[in-house]
Amino acid sequence: MDNHKIGHHISEKFNKDLEDIRNKVLTMGGLVEHQIELAVQAFTTGDLELADQVIKQDNQVDALEMAIDQECSQIIALRQPTAFDLRMLISVIKIVREIERAGDKAERVAQMAIKLAGTEQQLHSQYELEHMAEIIKEMLHLALDAFARVSIENITDITGRDENVNREYENIIRRLITRMMEDPRNITRALDVIWTARAMERIGDYACNICEHLIYMVNGEDVRHLTQKQLEEKLNH
Repeated sequence: MDNHKIGHHISEKFNKDLEDIRNKVLTMGGLVEHQIELAVQAFTTGDLELADQVIKQDNQVDALEMAIDQECSQIIALRQPTAFDLRMLISVIKIVREIERAGDKAERVAQMAIKLAGTEQQLHSQYELEHMAEIIKEMLHLALDAFARVSIENITDITGRDENVNREYENIIRRLITRMMEDPRNITRALDVIWTARAMERIGDYACNICEHLIYMVNGEDVRHLTQKQLEEKLNH
C-alpha cells in the first residue's frame, strides 16, 4: 500500500499486522478471480472437473474471510486505531465480504455448469456470457489493484463499466425469453442460464461496492448511494 498511509507507525508489530491483512485480502481476491475464470470456462465448455474445482475452492475463500475479520477485530480492540487506520480496518471487513460474495456467485455458476452439462450449447447465449464475464473479471481485478495501491484515481472508470455489464445481462434475458416463447421445452434450461447470468451480473455489483468502500477508506466519504454521474462529480470536484 501507499507508503505515506501504511508503515508509518512506531510499532513494527502494528505495521506487520496491517501488511499481513493487506496480503490476505489480495490473496483472497486472487482466489476469487481464479474461481470466476474457472467457473465461466466450466459453464461454456461443460468441463465438470473445472466446476468441481471452483466449488472446492470456496472453503479457502471462506476461511480467509473469517481470518481477516478476526485480525481486523483484534486490532480494533487492542490498538484502538483512529483516522485512516480505523477507516482501513472497517473498509477491509466490508471489502472481504464483497469478495466472498463474488466467490459465492462463481460457485453458483459452477453448480449451473454441472446441472446444464450436456444440454444444447446454443441455448446458453455463450458469446454474451463470455463477454460479460470478461468485463466483470476486469472490474474485480482493477478494484483489487486500486485497493492494493490505496488509489481512487481511476475508480469511476471501474464503476462506469457496470453499465456495460447490465447491457449484456439485458441482452441475454431478451434472447432467452425469445427462446422460451419459441419452444416451451426450453423454459427450464433457459431459466437456469438466466440465473447464471444474474450471478455474473452481481459480481460486477460487488466490484463496484469494493470501489465504494475504498473511497470511504481513502477519503472518509460514504458514496454508496450515489449515481455514477454523482460519483464522478464528487471525485472530480
